[in-house]
Formats: sequence, structure tokens, C-alpha cells
Amino acid sequence: MVAIDSQLALIKRGADELLIESELVEKLKSGRSLRIKAGFDPTAPDLHLGHTVLINKLRHFQDLGHHVMFLIGDFTGMIGDPSGKNATRPPLSREQILENADTYRQQVFKILDPQKTEVCFNSTWFEPLGAAGMIKLAARHTVARMLERDDFSKRYGGGQPIAIHEFLYPLCQGYDSVAMKADVELGGTDQKFNLLMGRELQKHYGQAPQCVLMMPLLEGLDGVNKMSKSLGNYIGIAESPTEIFGKLMSVSDELMWRYYELLSFRGNDEIARFKREVADGRNPRDVKVLLGQEIVTRFHSAKDAEAALAEFEARFQRGVLPDDMPAISVAAGSLAQVLKSAGLTPSTSDALRMIDGGGVRVNGEKVGDRATALSAGDCVVLQVGKRKFARVTLT
Repeated sequence: MVAIDSQLALIKRGADELLIESELVEKLKSGRSLRIKAGFDPTAPDLHLGHTVLINKLRHFQDLGHHVMFLIGDFTGMIGDPSGKNATRPPLSREQILENADTYRQQVFKILDPQKTEVCFNSTWFEPLGAAGMIKLAARHTVARMLERDDFSKRYGGGQPIAIHEFLYPLCQGYDSVAMKADVELGGTDQKFNLLMGRELQKHYGQAPQCVLMMPLLEGLDGVNKMSKSLGNYIGIAESPTEIFGKLMSVSDELMWRYYELLSFRGNDEIARFKREVADGRNPRDVKVLLGQEIVTRFHSAKDAEAALAEFEARFQRGVLPDDMPAISVAAGSLAQVLKSAGLTPSTSDALRMIDGGGVRVNGEKVGDRATALSAGDCVVLQVGKRKFARVTLT
């Protein structure tokens, strides 16, 4: 058995808050395999690295010999978790939920050991609960207590609508912990109210209250906002090895350490050594390469990681163009219009900003004049930023 201090060090690595540590110590001292819960509503078909922060922590518990329960909220996903939202979140259809849930199962086992993971669906206990059981559950909490939750309080104070079904979500998440007899529940920092609800309901049902481990929300590639597909600052775990590696190499040197802490499975001592080496003059790019290869290997293979590194070095260090560059035909016009038509920028205004900033190349030459035009019959290689290329024929 791993020493309690060593277990705590790994459990708390990267965590924002642990409630209540003394209770967790007592649970660890019991020597039994603890029941570790983390729930995911399958609201989108693909996971990104921000989602994996919790899954990585589940893997830590798994490595320590504890029982991991990966909960797919096929019932709660149809309610829609309002955490951190300033408006009612539209529920998904049953078909959407099941389709996304199947994708989740395929993706999480790139991190978790499938032989040591129990996959649960909360429809298993909520569908038999029925309307009468749901009403009894709703009687365990008050509207006043619900309005203590920050997002509900802000919406109520601002005159924004709160649907009754949204009050059910925290209760349902808490009841999941009762049904699963969870010893520890993991969640993001925006889930604190819901996580503590599990403790309250477990006490009511005569169970020892779960400990709560809250993980921070991972910043996206911009280093400011949390990683989000809608913001375009994400790294999808189903993306190609080249795309994952290239995006990781684009993060700032400062953000790299945050990613190491929350995404890498390297030991704390090794990461500390990397920091000392960089402080002593080692190029942080070398350490970033190691992170990129680790993540690509996890979601693809070591061979893919080597190939992604080779392509990255060829493309950005020696100026070699990518083999998979798309060939597109678009109408002739100003460079900004062509960039938009080719899908290299979302709009002409974005194209103009990239031109002004020196981020556009035509046939390898940087173009800084926004008045540049491309004529019919021309065939050019366009590059926007470091990773967007296209071979464009003008018609």
C-alpha cells in the first residue's frame, strides 16, 4: 500500500481545493479501495484537453489502487447543467445523449484502464425513481438554499429567467453520489455547489459524506479563457497527431508549466527538474517538445508522436510545406477576400488584421500590404500564421 502522505501528494497535485482533507486521510487510513466518482454530461461529441484534467485525476486514483467510477449523465444531460451559465441551457435529446456517450467511452479509455473502470449511467437509478421519487428528492432542499448558488443568485437578481428543472440538476448530481456510494467526487471549481450537495444528501441517507476534490479549469491556447470549443482555443483529443502537437508547441512558455501540472503524467520531481534546467538556460522549446510527444502518444501512439515532431521541425524550422495541404479554387480578388474564400480566415476583417500583423505569406514571402490582389489564373501557396496552408488556384 502506498503511504498516506504519498497518496495525498498525488491526489492534491494541481487541485484547487480539497474538502475535507482530514476526512480523506481517515478514509485512506482504512486501507480499503475508495469509490471515486466523476460525472460527465455528454453534451458534445468530442472531448478536449480541458475535459481530461478530471480524467487524469481519476487515473491518479486508479494508479493508487482505488475504484474509479466514470459516470455518464445520460439522465442529467437531458436537464442541462446551468453551472456558470447566465441563461437556461437547452436540454439535449435522448438520441444526442446516447450518441455522445458512446464517443466518450471510446475516448476516456485512452487515459483510464478499462479493466479498472466502472462506467455508470445515471438513468439506471433515476428512471426507476419515477415522479414520486423525484418529488421526495426535491423536498430535501429549499429555494432559498438554491439561490445561494452564485449563478442562480445573479440571474435571479438580474431578472433573468430560471427554469424549475434547473433546480433539479444539483439535486440529481447529489443523488448520484448516494446511488454510487461515493467516497470522493471530483469536479471543476465551477461545480462546488453541486459537489457539496452530494455530501448533504449522503448524510440524509445515512452514508458517510463524500470528500470533494475540485480541479481548476484549464486555460486554452490563448492563456486567458478556459479551454472551449466555442472560443476556438481548444486542443481536441480526437484531432490528428500533427494538429495536437502543433497546438501544444504554440502555447506560451509560462502556460506550458500549467499544462505539465494538469495534463502530464510525469512525476513532480521530474517537472521540477525541467523548471530548474530552463531557469539555468535550457531552451523551453525542448521541454515543450517532450510534453507534446507525451500527449500525442497518449491519444495516438509513440510512432505518431515522432512523426508529428518530424513534420513540425520540417515545416517550421526548414520551411518545408505540409504534404496534406488542401488544394482549393476560389475567385480572384483582393488577398483578404481570397484568404476568407479559401477558409484560411473566418472573415475579410480577420484577414486584414493578419496581413497588417505580418502573419500572411504568399509563396513563402511575407505580404504586409493589404491592397495586394491576386489575379485569375494564378496558382499560389497561401500561409496564415504557423499552421494554416492552402494551395489556391484563382479563377
